[in-house]
Amino acid sequence: MSEPSDFDDIRFEVRRLCDRYGNEYWRGLEPDNYPTEFVTELTSQGWLGSLIPEEYGGGGLSLAGASVILEEISASGGNPSACHAQMYVMGTLLRHGSDEQKQHYLPQVADGRKRLQAFAVTEPAAGSETTAIRTRAERDGDVWRINGQKIWTSRAMQSDLMILLARTTPIEEVDNRLGGISVFIVEMRDDDGEVIPGLTINPIPTMMNHNTNEVFFDNVEISADSLIGTEGLGFRHILDGMNAERILISAECIGDGRFFLDKASAYANEREVFGRPIGMNQGVQFPLAKAYANLQAANLMRWHAANLFDAGESCGAEANMAKMLASEASWEAGNAAVNTHGGFGFAVEYDIERKLRETRLYQVAPVSNNLVLAFVAQKCLGLPKSY
Repeated sequence: MSEPSDFDDIRFEVRRLCDRYGNEYWRGLEPDNYPTEFVTELTSQGWLGSLIPEEYGGGGLSLAGASVILEEISASGGNPSACHAQMYVMGTLLRHGSDEQKQHYLPQVADGRKRLQAFAVTEPAAGSETTAIRTRAERDGDVWRINGQKIWTSRAMQSDLMILLARTTPIEEVDNRLGGISVFIVEMRDDDGEVIPGLTINPIPTMMNHNTNEVFFDNVEISADSLIGTEGLGFRHILDGMNAERILISAECIGDGRFFLDKASAYANEREVFGRPIGMNQGVQFPLAKAYANLQAANLMRWHAANLFDAGESCGAEANMAKMLASEASWEAGNAAVNTHGGFGFAVEYDIERKLRETRLYQVAPVSNNLVLAFVAQKCLGLPKSY
């Protein structure tokens, strides 16, 4: 399925904003500085609130439309991981939150008064096995008391709000491991902007600028009305958000692939060796052409998954396949760009190596491509469950 033409204006406006924050800006943030100015302007222009309905002050955009925003940031040379969570994390609140929760939080997220970037799911001993989490939320009168640890909670240092997945029934006491898990919205900061008592956030240095952290909960108290949806159904409540996450990240990878191929094609046309442009050589042409073809194929699955999501139809397999195909296509394009540039592909000033590090993440996160294959084998091909 091809892209709807009514997204042209979105592409133009987002790219115009991105052009004010060029590669030099992103390069200067390495290894772990946060793009505060960029995210602030993106928020003020309403792009990060695009998925929030208009009644709450958002843009009321479809997921397909929102994916264009992140794709253009990537294609411009930027790193949308600095802000992409605000688009998909609030989906859990939007779909399963109470009217009071939505009326209280969504307008503040839409206009930037509150930053909702933190999605606390993964734990050191659980990893991709989400149902094995052990962080506990225990009800004590008018509060929930949280104890445990999360890891790979990106942008927790830059967030005011967190969507937290925790066990309200110990894993030893449930018949089905999907049960006994609940989801909460956590006010991470007090009125002075300081992290609330009992919550500790430690940055994790990584090979790409991703602003990720480990988070510790030591008797953290949150109000009783922080529970989103129904107690014990939290795992099911976050599934729609996970599908949205995979689709949006597939769009980011498409943008990365465009960046690589644009850079490589321009260089191949300009760089002369032995009296002719290197782009005349099939050894340069063919890897770029193949990467382009694979990127276009992945993009079709991205649009298919996004349109299913927006129609309210089941899209778990399509969302996962879109993420897998796009992440592999962007990596292929990145490798072709490095080879085209030769030694300059490793030079910081050309930005290929930076973007290659950024796009490599998505073969592993938010779900490993191997787990995507296992999911497709079981759900689409009817093969025995392997995990």
